Amino acid sequence: MTREAGWIVVLNGAPRSGKSSIVAAIQGWDDGPWMNLGVDVHARHVTPPGYRPGLGLRPGGERPEIEAWVPVFYAGLYESIAAHSRLGLNVVADLGHHDAYSEPLGILRDCARRLLGLPALLVGVRCPVGEIMRRRRTGQPGREGEYAVASADDPVPEPVLRWQREVHRPGIYDLELDTSVLSPSDGAAAIRRRLDDPAPFSAFRRLAAE
Repeated sequence: MTREAGWIVVLNGAPRSGKSSIVAAIQGWDDGPWMNLGVDVHARHVTPPGYRPGLGLRPGGERPEIEAWVPVFYAGLYESIAAHSRLGLNVVADLGHHDAYSEPLGILRDCARRLLGLPALLVGVRCPVGEIMRRRRTGQPGREGEYAVASADDPVPEPVLRWQREVHRPGIYDLELDTSVLSPSDGAAAIRRRLDDPAPFSAFRRLAAE
């Protein structure tokens, strides 16, 4: 049986911006399976321990010894995303794209080219740093010790600020969400409306042409 290409929804944003909660809401939709191919799955279960966090490497050039592999990890992931879509499977992937490595790697442009011709929506998931820090202090079950934290009276840690500065460059999206004012279900509903809108998606095409 021949299937139409499945939807691809890529959520891009900083850690604790609310991406994974939106993924969970999307996976609850009743329009067929939505496969989660996001950063947590890849970094925690696919990538060998010696190469972690893999494509989840944060901005700052802190792990130059694994940076050469990061574009390859991303290429493999996006080829898998494309393959799932071509088989008629919907894909949602929450990621944290940036180019603040020891030297620019041009990963997002390369990834965009791998999705050309497929129905791929790029969503910017934004959240103010104050709310990010509140969520980091609250914690997340199973992720203890993974996030830089600080009290409400202390300066925001530099790794957190780097994420805020770098993750939305160049800021080309089909849709943007502010999770400080939108619940996960609200964010998922906004994505659903954009998928149902007949206007073509353009973000990945524009990024591929850069």
